[in-house]
Amino acid sequence: MNKRELLHMGLPGGACLEVANRTLAKARQRGMKRARLHTEIRAIVKNPETFRGHALFGELAEAILAARAARASYRERADRAPYRQWGTDLDAAAVQQMENACRLPVSARGALMPDAHVGYGLPIGGVLGVRHAVIPYAVGVDIACRMKLTVLDLPLHALGGQRERLRKTLEEETRFGIGASFRKRREHEVLDADWDVSSVTQRNRDKAWSQLGTSGSGNHFVEFGVLTLPQADLGLEAGEYLALLSHSGSRGTGASVADHYSRLAMNLHPELPKELKHLAWLDLDSEPGQEYWQAMHLMGRYAAANHACIHRAISRRLGVDVLLDIENHHNFAWKEVHDDEEMVVHRKGATPAAAGVVGIIPGSMADPGYVVRGKGVADSLDSAAHGAGRRMSRKQAKEQFRWKQASAYLEERQVVLLSAGLDEVPMAYKNIDEVMAAQAELVEVVARFQPRLVKMAPEGERAED
Repeated sequence: MNKRELLHMGLPGGACLEVANRTLAKARQRGMKRARLHTEIRAIVKNPETFRGHALFGELAEAILAARAARASYRERADRAPYRQWGTDLDAAAVQQMENACRLPVSARGALMPDAHVGYGLPIGGVLGVRHAVIPYAVGVDIACRMKLTVLDLPLHALGGQRERLRKTLEEETRFGIGASFRKRREHEVLDADWDVSSVTQRNRDKAWSQLGTSGSGNHFVEFGVLTLPQADLGLEAGEYLALLSHSGSRGTGASVADHYSRLAMNLHPELPKELKHLAWLDLDSEPGQEYWQAMHLMGRYAAANHACIHRAISRRLGVDVLLDIENHHNFAWKEVHDDEEMVVHRKGATPAAAGVVGIIPGSMADPGYVVRGKGVADSLDSAAHGAGRRMSRKQAKEQFRWKQASAYLEERQVVLLSAGLDEVPMAYKNIDEVMAAQAELVEVVARFQPRLVKMAPEGERAED
């Protein structure tokens, strides 16, 4: 029997499923047939009290009773935690996810960014402040996914006159796709960090090393483009510069951390109703909570190391100096003070935008991104959008668009695309300038980045962003 069958028979999820799988394995070892197992499981679900103390089914009966007791004792907030939304015409399902998150007993404050769309538990573009807890799915699957921009000491005309050199550099110094790695492994001091903070990071250290400096799939990219700075700022004079921009996160190891602790949180909170189960939390004063917190921070360092390796390898290959280096991350949780109390602020697909904080908000493979400076708006929990945001699912994009349309769009904007999936075409994304207009209260624009030479995961790769 698989998970779907067990749930259909009325078995509670979470830890009950793990107990059920152990019980079924023992029953099969004793030669019990499938039809008999179906009958027994249904009987246990209907009346678990009668199976207490049973040599084979007693553990499962106790797990079901415990789950039911937890659900009976569950209490949501008497009133939904306050949240504010930026932008209009947001996906109704994403808004509902935000409202659901504000029902949690640990929730304190929320905010919804104008690039919001549906995610697991908390919507992408959702910001949630909670008390004394961390929610793995509110951090996200790609822990500490981030943006990094470097301005290179290369003349702007190199985008035309040295395009082949730049193309070859991107092709040889980056790797994309699930499981992507370099034959000769990259080196970075993050490998000297304590990877024993969690059993998950401990057993994935070698995998993390093999993928160090790679970019994954989905909406991750590495691209050359033109950075336009209208006035002197960021230590640069006003003008146009050749820049390198990258977007990726903590790769397979980060996904393993997210999967392990999300499952653990859901097992620890069987009382949550179906629509809230992906918002299960870990208490920060618990051992699992501390493990996840430390693993999350390690994944933050690891994601930063991936970008550092990419930018270092490309600048060295080109033999140029770096004139400016800025970065920011999302899919993370921070301890911050808001409303005169400490909260754990989750920014799932949202950019930190405290007063004066510099960040990068990308558009799409052909549309501009922006370097911004936060205004520190309290109602947003010092946050802003992390990009344009999808306006349709990957499946819808593949069904609706063809490369002929995308190629014309790219050509019009003078963009050369080295590789990407059809699900990442610009038309699948919201208009970045409309998103920026919707959050003018949250950030001020410092500079504009226009992509010119873009590399993403090739067609056919499963998205992992």
